[in-house]
Amino acid sequence: MTLKAALIDLSGTLHVEDEATPNAVEALERLRASGVIVKFVTNTTKESSNTLYNRLCKIGFNLKKEEIYSSLSAAVNYIKLHKLNPYYLVSEDARTDFPPYDNTKPFDSVAIGLAPKEFHYDNLNKAFNILLANKCNQLIAIHQGKYYKTNNGLALGPGSFVKGLQFATGTEPIVIGKPNEYFFKSAIPADIRPEECVMIGDDANDDIEGAMSAGLKGILVKTGKYRKEVVISPEPTALVENFNSAVDWIISVNTSI
Repeated sequence: MTLKAALIDLSGTLHVEDEATPNAVEALERLRASGVIVKFVTNTTKESSNTLYNRLCKIGFNLKKEEIYSSLSAAVNYIKLHKLNPYYLVSEDARTDFPPYDNTKPFDSVAIGLAPKEFHYDNLNKAFNILLANKCNQLIAIHQGKYYKTNNGLALGPGSFVKGLQFATGTEPIVIGKPNEYFFKSAIPADIRPEECVMIGDDANDDIEGAMSAGLKGILVKTGKYRKEVVISPEPTALVENFNSAVDWIISVNTSI
């Protein structure tokens, strides 16, 4: 079956901080030229949509802002849809994407993303007490990744803080981003079936296992947070060195049909 669309992870797959992975800029152009529709899906919650878009353009990637579908934007939509007034545990930059606090109402939820400077006792304790105040108050996990890749190695993700609040309060988190099945299916372009789409990512669980559970193909790259000891079942559709190799694989599959 022809692969008509590719969902592409960003951090660790296309780039690591301000550097593209090997030949990724050129590979993206080759993928577009082959006729495959691309969409960028990311659990990145530390940066606002504008900051993320500008970073990618500065690195050299050719993309449109509307091609980026993030767990951050999905969380904003969720909060607006349910008319929530969350206490935010997100970075200062990411906070610019969210609705302002309504000072006339009490907090009715906690929204948590990747926010290293916000994860200190006073903030976490406030979130803890908001969740305890009413059993209906929601714990919104923009994502609950275990770790992510930086130029200095792996760094702790927000997952442990989500799990800590869950453990302390008994509140089951509402997970917005990958590996949520709804996230993948809502990211697929219209008129394309899941089996006609492939996910390219560096996280075996959140990117590949999550996508394959939703019916997509999954290409795992050995850049970013990839760790060979992390094994998933079923195995990825393909295991390749990097994004450039993933594009080679897709083009080869499509030209052989």
